[in-house]
Amino acid sequence: MTGRGGEDATGVGASFAAMEDAVEAIGTTLDERTTCVELAEFVCREVCDAAAVDLLPTDVPAAQYPHEPDARYTHEPDLTRVATGGRDELLTPWAAHGARPLSVQALDEGEPVTASLDLSGTVPRQVMTVPLLAHGRLYGVLLAIRHGPALSDRSTAVTHHAARLAAVHLGHSRQHDAVRGTVLSLQRALLAEPGRPHPNLDLATRYLPSGGSVLVGGDWFETVRLHFGRTLLAVGDVMGHGLDAAVDMNAYRSMLRYVASTDLPPHRVLRRLDSAVAEDGARRPATCLLVQVDPTRGTATLASAGHLPPVVFAGDGSGELLQVPVGPPLGTGVGGYEAATRALAPEDTLVMFTDGLVERRDEDIDVSLARLAGLRLPPGTGVDEALDAVLVWLDARHAEDDVALLAARIRRRHPS
Repeated sequence: MTGRGGEDATGVGASFAAMEDAVEAIGTTLDERTTCVELAEFVCREVCDAAAVDLLPTDVPAAQYPHEPDARYTHEPDLTRVATGGRDELLTPWAAHGARPLSVQALDEGEPVTASLDLSGTVPRQVMTVPLLAHGRLYGVLLAIRHGPALSDRSTAVTHHAARLAAVHLGHSRQHDAVRGTVLSLQRALLAEPGRPHPNLDLATRYLPSGGSVLVGGDWFETVRLHFGRTLLAVGDVMGHGLDAAVDMNAYRSMLRYVASTDLPPHRVLRRLDSAVAEDGARRPATCLLVQVDPTRGTATLASAGHLPPVVFAGDGSGELLQVPVGPPLGTGVGGYEAATRALAPEDTLVMFTDGLVERRDEDIDVSLARLAGLRLPPGTGVDEALDAVLVWLDARHAEDDVALLAARIRRRHPS
């Protein structure tokens, strides 16, 4: 089977084969422009000599469009041409001698207008316009043009099938974009600025949603003021993606603030969180790193629940990956968390992060962490500039997962 134009002699089997090819060729991604290009290329390959796809900026109920047999769309200015295929000269909107342009046909009693003969120009064209219609919503119009014999019934059926298939995928794409937008907005609201640390700490945070992920994840950070000028810093990652992960992320932040208010050391805070989540049973497991900073003593006390260790950049700009005892993720009910304490000078910049920053496909995590620790910052770099440098060094804009970072530095005391 394969001839473009698909005469009836090719048989019913050829039509079914072409429709099966359409399923494979159209809608390979969630990007609507790619879907339109695939539609145009498919109909040019199977049916016609040229094709164009025009999209409405937003889908509308098909009932809003005229149903009279000879009606024309009155909304043509709203259509945006996003894809073409085949011979561009056949798509020229104005023919010679001031003839009318190729126009978009309306629906006829809910059914797409099929084909008409365009004699307006110097070259006769068989023109077929098919609305991209699915589930009662109109997404745009496919324009297919044939130079030569009339479009056969088989050609018309294959084109309608391809257009409807593309419309279904366009609906999925726009639904996906709407859901993703809702989840992103929710997560940004939930992830709003963390609590204010004591003024004896300089703090900076960043959050980058992954462009390639289907939905956003549950990465988060938080700060909690404690007594005697101490601040508890937290970075965590709820397992999974989507709305449920974003909601669970907010629950973890709330529980952390409540448990941390009891002023327990970090490893005991993790024990309390682990027990509470395990008893609840409704939350997804999560990793978490806690660092209690005591500027007066110049110390940082760390505890980890399955989370990656932080990096400290010294005053000379060199990086060091800290050694932290790692317990199981929160929610297992196993416990077993331990704390480690190290000195933290006013020149040191502590950087905490989620795994999206360093994890790379087909690369050992130790190699990725060593790359981060190998970054050398210019002496005197501020906390904001430090995070920007880390993001650039690790090309975080193209990370495969969401990225959350927090940087903190003890603020120097100025003599009065």
